Amino acid sequence: MSRNQMASNMNSAERNNSDPNEDVVLEISDASVTFDMERGDSRVLDDVSIDIYRYDILGVVGESGSGKSMFASAMLDAVVKPGELNGEITYYPGNGEQIDLLSLSNQELRRLRWEEISMVFQGAMSSFNPTMDVRGHFKETLEAHNYDIDEGMDFAHDLLSELYLDPERVLDSYPHELSGGMKQRALIALSLVLKPNVLVMDEPTAALDLLMQRSILSLLQNIQDRFDLTVVFITHDLPLVAGLCDRLGVMYAFEFVEVGPANRIVSQPTHPYTRSLLKAVPNLDAPLSKMRPIKGSSPDPVNQPTGCSYHPRCPLATEECTASDPSLEDVTAGHQTACFHWEKSEEAIPLSQDRGEQEVVEIQGNQSVDPVVSMKDLEVHFEKEAGILEGLFGNPDVVHAVDGVDLDIYENDVVALVGESGCGKTTLGKTAIAAQRPTNGNVEYRGQDIWETKDGTVENSDTSFSDIRRSLQIIHQDPGSSLNPYRKVMKILEVPMKRWKPDLDPGDRRDRVLSMLEYVGMTPPEDYADRYPHQLSGGEKQRVALVRALMMEPDVILADEAVSALDVSLRVEMMDLMLALQEQFDTSFLFISHDLANARYFAGNAGGRIGVMYLGEIVEIGPAEQVINNPQHPYTKVLKWSTADVEAKSETGEPPIRGIDIPDPVNPPIGCRFHTRCPEAREACRNQKPTLEHSDGGDDEHHTACFREYPEYHPYWDSETLEASQEAPSESILDD
Repeated sequence: MSRNQMASNMNSAERNNSDPNEDVVLEISDASVTFDMERGDSRVLDDVSIDIYRYDILGVVGESGSGKSMFASAMLDAVVKPGELNGEITYYPGNGEQIDLLSLSNQELRRLRWEEISMVFQGAMSSFNPTMDVRGHFKETLEAHNYDIDEGMDFAHDLLSELYLDPERVLDSYPHELSGGMKQRALIALSLVLKPNVLVMDEPTAALDLLMQRSILSLLQNIQDRFDLTVVFITHDLPLVAGLCDRLGVMYAFEFVEVGPANRIVSQPTHPYTRSLLKAVPNLDAPLSKMRPIKGSSPDPVNQPTGCSYHPRCPLATEECTASDPSLEDVTAGHQTACFHWEKSEEAIPLSQDRGEQEVVEIQGNQSVDPVVSMKDLEVHFEKEAGILEGLFGNPDVVHAVDGVDLDIYENDVVALVGESGCGKTTLGKTAIAAQRPTNGNVEYRGQDIWETKDGTVENSDTSFSDIRRSLQIIHQDPGSSLNPYRKVMKILEVPMKRWKPDLDPGDRRDRVLSMLEYVGMTPPEDYADRYPHQLSGGEKQRVALVRALMMEPDVILADEAVSALDVSLRVEMMDLMLALQEQFDTSFLFISHDLANARYFAGNAGGRIGVMYLGEIVEIGPAEQVINNPQHPYTKVLKWSTADVEAKSETGEPPIRGIDIPDPVNPPIGCRFHTRCPEAREACRNQKPTLEHSDGGDDEHHTACFREYPEYHPYWDSETLEASQEAPSESILDD
């Protein structure tokens, strides 16, 4: 049994009776962080006390702005000025010493932060010097801490190999030459090269696809066991870390409201916020009707409510909650909750799993027969950017972003496209709304070729190109970058009306804007209309972007990762709003997401479809619940595996795929493009490309591009199984 397993199996009583130098690696007591702001003191960490046990993985979860990242900075005494950190933070190296972090000099802190406590930040790209290759980063770190360079680089090779990377290729590359997942794994290796005792990870997988997230978690689990690490994993996504962590700490309004064993926090949460958070998370198992957003919003750090910070949103709140702030109290050994009425929370806020088996209700959409947008044999290829010498003396590489896609979008339709980054989802979406010209194939709007209309080669066209573009709108992933920072919300939303409804007078335009803001829940609308984008939260910015698109009265809206930047607790609320507006305005959505649970919720509630993309091709498409409950393509099953379950008992496990990294779209594999990673690939898959076929389920709307759906006389069934690569899974998920 590893030291990690021994520590994890220790119960709370054993820990409390042990020498803290042996069982506690970090002790945080009454830690507070305040910032002096013009409108008052902003308290962004509020008297936090928690012990972090040696060899444990502690997950810290909560919404954006709850204080998670500030907690991470406080642990390393790295709060930026003018922030003021107070309290006590004690580090126990394990040799009988105890170190007061807040009393160390700057030089001592710099050494401790890398050698004893290391940190992995959210943005891997911003953590690397773009002018230095990865090898230079490792050498610079080793030299700064007087480590033997040769010995350290040998260890770096081992770490990169453990993370399923080619050490020489990665070390000789510059950061921009690596994919997002490769950069993140290289950063993890860099953070471990000095062999620290504690690894703090602040949203390390937030910008990655779910498959890469789950793969990295699996790798992290292996590394933690091998090197006896203590890990603090900070994330807004509770299901992501539920199966990884030994303990979970739930933060709300800059303090911990519940702390305990991960399996208990997930299966038997006692704080009303934790229970509401679990109900608000889109997942693949709960009935669609049981997922509910948390009403209200998190408190302002300058104007926090008196008493319990959660009482304005809590269904159990009483006068006692408004007058007094509850402290963390034991529910059972090792499980603490800050709530006066935690005994009533299970009855007041039942989880979907508390209600037993739920009947799956089939939702029928109200789509039309004739498509609004139709794409046939669509191809979109790009010339890859090259360096100066490559551009002068060589032919540019061509990226096959979209290859041979057929897709129709109907009135009042929802099509959700899912897949890894680089699979072509966004390119296909932009092509569908005429924001990207295809290389080959056709895109039609109500039977009229869009690009022939733009080129003026269509005789007697019913609709002009400008009218087509008005009818096809987009909501970006980052609404902040799409809203003019120098204009107030009112001016931003008046722009489309000034162009497309010039007959409206200023009073009518203002009334329409205020009416729409109120409709999407931004009340009082006059207040929000007078704000600049930087004065809005992420969810509020996304509402403004949605209102602006609807002001154009579009037929189709491309929602490009429109909820991925929001907290998990806000995603259901935003998707509910989009679906309500679809019904109100008779529009269709092409919804792009890397998250299968979000796609299922959005398309499933509208009776829409889910399309699964891989390397520029749609490999499976069908009714949302059919694709989720009866996936046919091996890649769809891999995506389903990668979608984290809130059940903590589920292990992260080895990825059920033969290679973590997606192939280069410049040179995609011939035959079935998934065969290089597919656990069920055979020799026939190398040379032949499967087409979308009806699934065996008998649903004419469910199509899969996989030879496993072909008749038994197809050459696939008699061909040899491809040899598994190093990353091959030990078991297949296809028969689960």
